[in-house]
Amino acid sequence: APGGKVGLPEASLWLLLTDEMPTSAETTALSEELHKRSHIPEYVYKLIDNLPRDVHPMTQLSMGLLALQPGSKFGQAYRAGCKKSDYWIHTLEDSLNLVGQIPLLSARIFRNVFFDGKHIPSDPSLDWAGNYAQMLGINDTEEFKEVTRLYLMLHADHEGGNVSAHTTHLVGSALSDPYYAYTAGVCGLAGPLHGLANQECLRWLKDTHKNLGGKEPTVEILTQYAKDTLAAGKVIPGFGHGVLRKTDPRYMIQRDFAKKHFPDDPLFKLANVCYEAIPPVLEATGKVKNPWPNVDALSGTCMQRYGLTQEDYYTVVFAVSRSLGCVSNLVWSRIMGLPIERPKSMTLDSLEAYVKK
Repeated sequence: APGGKVGLPEASLWLLLTDEMPTSAETTALSEELHKRSHIPEYVYKLIDNLPRDVHPMTQLSMGLLALQPGSKFGQAYRAGCKKSDYWIHTLEDSLNLVGQIPLLSARIFRNVFFDGKHIPSDPSLDWAGNYAQMLGINDTEEFKEVTRLYLMLHADHEGGNVSAHTTHLVGSALSDPYYAYTAGVCGLAGPLHGLANQECLRWLKDTHKNLGGKEPTVEILTQYAKDTLAAGKVIPGFGHGVLRKTDPRYMIQRDFAKKHFPDDPLFKLANVCYEAIPPVLEATGKVKNPWPNVDALSGTCMQRYGLTQEDYYTVVFAVSRSLGCVSNLVWSRIMGLPIERPKSMTLDSLEAYVKK
């Protein structure tokens, strides 16, 4: 963005779809294209506006995405008998539409639940993430737009083995359109073991800060605290990763941002000491393949710093970001003509025989 230092998520989307780094002009053109595709029918807004305020934001997002499904270009083309070789074209149309619409839908949910339905209009002159940040209406600084750009870029793509990406791929393999497929992925993202991880990390940092009772965090204090936590049979969230075997580079990018913009924030200072103290403790157990922090260890801290303190909404922000990676995978799946995914079934006898080997 003009004057900004953080890369735009639109550029990530271009890269994922084309395997090429976009120019500044191409990124701007894609941003403008997403704005053109952002219209949400009035009946969808009415549905969301009439939901009880205590319906979880992720449930509302799932309902809103499904309500947008009747506009699916893929669904319409498939019913009209389009050629298999053209599936990817219609999937791409839906994917761009969905990415254009999801910030408006998500901001609508946020303002309904937390601000009595007082909405902030979309501003097409802003980039995709900057506009989303503005519609949330909690902080009008450029720094909040920057941290939102950073968050949406870093959480956009992930290898296909995680729940939301794999679920989207699985449902899409049945030729369900991107609205059906990504709604399924969003439901997976809502699970405590997946998309809720960032708020679990933030809560752990808050609890730890409280338990320190005003003491300045040091490596020695946090080392003992981590040992006591593990000895009590508890988990330290935000450390380890299912695939990575080193510090998550997304964590390091967020850490650099925090060091530059809010180095004296109490929770960031605590997280920074945790980065030094906790990995050796985990490594010493001999049970942890990757003791290093992952992206979730800091993402909640970054958002709450700028006033986004509504933790139940964090996973919706995650879903806005993850849409970029998931729909890109759907487009490539249709380009490559991948078949329906159907894992082989195994009997209990065959599993028992495998274990005995």
